[in-house]
Amino acid sequence: MRTLASMSFMHLLSAMSMAKPLLLLPQRASKSLARQQTAIMPLNTLGRKSTQASLSVKIAACNFRGAVMSIISNKKAFHDYFIEEQLEAGLVLEGWEVKAIRAGRVQIKESYVYFRDGAFYLIGCHITPLPEASTHVKPDVTRSRKLLMKQGEIEKWFGKVERAGLTVVPLNLHYSRGRIKADIGLAKGKKLHDKRESEKDKDWQREKQRIMKHSNNDS
Repeated sequence: MRTLASMSFMHLLSAMSMAKPLLLLPQRASKSLARQQTAIMPLNTLGRKSTQASLSVKIAACNFRGAVMSIISNKKAFHDYFIEEQLEAGLVLEGWEVKAIRAGRVQIKESYVYFRDGAFYLIGCHITPLPEASTHVKPDVTRSRKLLMKQGEIEKWFGKVERAGLTVVPLNLHYSRGRIKADIGLAKGKKLHDKRESEKDKDWQREKQRIMKHSNNDS
């Protein structure tokens, strides 16, 4: 009986020793699987990042379609006037004028805005026609060009011009959704000392930028 018991006990130990490696196999497999999952995770993350990047490109493209791109600015207006209010207006242009403006052949430095016949007009804007455009038209380079504004905006701005003694000046020309637009401003003329103060402020801003640039280079 003791011999049989000893043999049974020995068989049990042998079975346990053989079973131990079998118990370790799932753990090793789980570690291997974990390493595979860890290796796969960056690829999944990369996929998500590439998807986000493609979405960002699409959003940027959509924004670009509605972007505002500058054509020309009237710096003299900001030098001579305090701009109280700004408004974007359309322009009634002829075909040769559109082509010339797209080619950069426009100047608004000496132009101004005038009210007549219930509408505002851009006066003194000089547009130089392209050579090929002058063969079939007789361009008037400084003709009065009607500004397209809503009726409520026209009445509001005309009232401020009449009551407050303000003037309307062109600030810039730009593209908005592929169309040529003008920003105009309700303006109050600067006195001589105001212009001097503006010049001092501009000089100080330039000096600050120079100092900051110099300090960044030193660091």
